[in-house]
Amino acid sequence: MAKPELVSLRQLPAVATVLAAAEAEPWLERYGRVATTDAIRQVIDEARETLRAAPAAAPSAAELAQRAGRLLDTRTPGLRPLFNLTGTVLHTNLGRAVLADAAIEAAVAAMRHAVALEYDLDDGVRGERDDHLRSLLRELTGAEDATVVNNNAAAVLLCLNTFALGREAVVSRGELIEIGGAFRMPDIMARAGAHMREVGTTNRTHAADYRNAFGEGTGIVLKVHTSNYRIQGFTAEVDARELAALADAAGVPLLNDLGSGSLVDLSRYGLAKEPTVREAVADGARLVTFSGDKLLGGPQAGFIVGDRALIEQINRNPLKRALRVDKLRLAAIEATLNLYRDPDRLAERLPTLRFLARRKSDIEAQAHRLQASVATQLGDAFTVETGDCLSQVGSGALPLDTLASAALVIRARGSQSALEHLAAALRALSRPVIGRVADGALRLDLRCLAEADEAPFLDTLAQLDHHTLAARIS
Repeated sequence: MAKPELVSLRQLPAVATVLAAAEAEPWLERYGRVATTDAIRQVIDEARETLRAAPAAAPSAAELAQRAGRLLDTRTPGLRPLFNLTGTVLHTNLGRAVLADAAIEAAVAAMRHAVALEYDLDDGVRGERDDHLRSLLRELTGAEDATVVNNNAAAVLLCLNTFALGREAVVSRGELIEIGGAFRMPDIMARAGAHMREVGTTNRTHAADYRNAFGEGTGIVLKVHTSNYRIQGFTAEVDARELAALADAAGVPLLNDLGSGSLVDLSRYGLAKEPTVREAVADGARLVTFSGDKLLGGPQAGFIVGDRALIEQINRNPLKRALRVDKLRLAAIEATLNLYRDPDRLAERLPTLRFLARRKSDIEAQAHRLQASVATQLGDAFTVETGDCLSQVGSGALPLDTLASAALVIRARGSQSALEHLAAALRALSRPVIGRVADGALRLDLRCLAEADEAPFLDTLAQLDHHTLAARIS
């Protein structure tokens, strides 16, 4: 009598049989015969190994074709849509801000058509790409002039290189920040050709520290908003308004780097108060830099706003060309900034603000709507409950503030390793589902799951290969 595993192995369909199945037709149409055949061979090999380890009924040709299709979908480029259920709204590793529909439409139009990127339609001569944003940024920030580069680190680099090349940049020791990827402010200064002049101590810096540092070699004064950490306790710092007056008296410009700069008062949406760009300009900083893809909710960009004469100097720096943005981002930025001209409807139109301002009660209701369906999709090996959790803004913004939220809390009935296998299986879906494993559970924070995405989310979970998952956790 043949061994059970041999019986199962003999029941495995041949590659040609799977290729001929009706379920293989969509993949043949989408990916072609060569890629589809390779994927079918791979899933048959995987099924063979699974059956050798745990004899069972062999999967049918239809099921193998579906597995091959899921495998082909995961081979698409890595920059494919996913469900961010980590609880971090502006997740740097997941692309930060989700763009508004208006920004997406503007970028698509710029891709499909020629645009007047650097062409003056009034006079029929060459124009400047910054002109598309200049008036908007002046209106929204109160600054005399503005320019844009590809991210905020580039904005700071360009300012330092323009005004402190071979000269001193004065900065408090308590503001020498490090952002993600071990990217440090002192390194930016060095690459910009500036000589860093540290003043004060880590926890206390006074006006006299700045005054004593100013001299003929001072090129710029830098104030860095410590958006990704807080020093508490016995502390002292010179606020932006006082520091601006000190810098003016010394005849050097103050650069106020806000990092995750906001164009609106976030407290009106129930979030912690952050200094706005308009406030930084009003406080007297000659230059203010901030990001486009953090609290502003747009594409990656770095803005520099401030005195017209200083912005003109920056735009004459040869580095500006190396750091400029293309027509797609310009179109998306312009559309995003236009949303801020209608603050009453901003939260409903800007995804970042909509996610940040979501009420816990609404997220809890969503969790209860999805609980039973998700439990069904995951099968008997797991339990699914609803539970409280805390979301965070992310990308270094509002680091001490959390947002009350709700999650689907998934636990394994068996070993803890089953959760890791489930998390890996969710990441392998055609539209990956990214949650957070902690304290013996996989938590799917629903803050960033729009109601319109509930059905696609459940459809994606239906792609889970329960046979393979069961074999891995057994």
